Amino acid sequence: MGTTASQLDTLRLLEYEELTFLTKQEILHAYQRFDELVPKEVKNRLDYRISMNDVLTLPELKANPFNERICKVFSTSDIKDGSLDFDDFLDLLSAFSDSATLDIKSHYAFRIFDFDDDEKLGRRDLEKLVNCLTGGKDDAKLTPEERKQLVQNILEEADIDGDGSLNFFEFKLVISRSPDFVSSFKIEL
Repeated sequence: MGTTASQLDTLRLLEYEELTFLTKQEILHAYQRFDELVPKEVKNRLDYRISMNDVLTLPELKANPFNERICKVFSTSDIKDGSLDFDDFLDLLSAFSDSATLDIKSHYAFRIFDFDDDEKLGRRDLEKLVNCLTGGKDDAKLTPEERKQLVQNILEEADIDGDGSLNFFEFKLVISRSPDFVSSFKIEL
């Protein structure tokens, strides 16, 4: 715990509490988990970027079908490699915490599901989303026709402006009608 005390001084800890939906204990626990992934010889541990592959060794992310997208969305790396520094890691945990608002959860869910990063959920994004939710990338349990029909049903239900995709407003409207969304959109370390 000596490293935790030296890296997370009181001022920084207070700042993290103000900027996230996490408690002091959750931040300290997050640091401990982050620190386990940092090579011991690294001096400035908070700024160290953990590779996406190393982050995905955490059991809480390993089993998540959106694990790579989650890392890429929360990574502030200039090369968009999905690596995370401690601030990125805290942002991820904060957005997935029970205390995060529906607005925050909706914002990040939309970004995670927007696989092509074009700020809308088009047919291809929705097909990938359905694949992730029904069994994987290429070996989905639904037939191609069933996936196509499901995507069509989603668009018919939620595509208010009829442009063949969901913008953030349309997505948020769908989410607001799903009471289980907030409680299911979480990662706990």
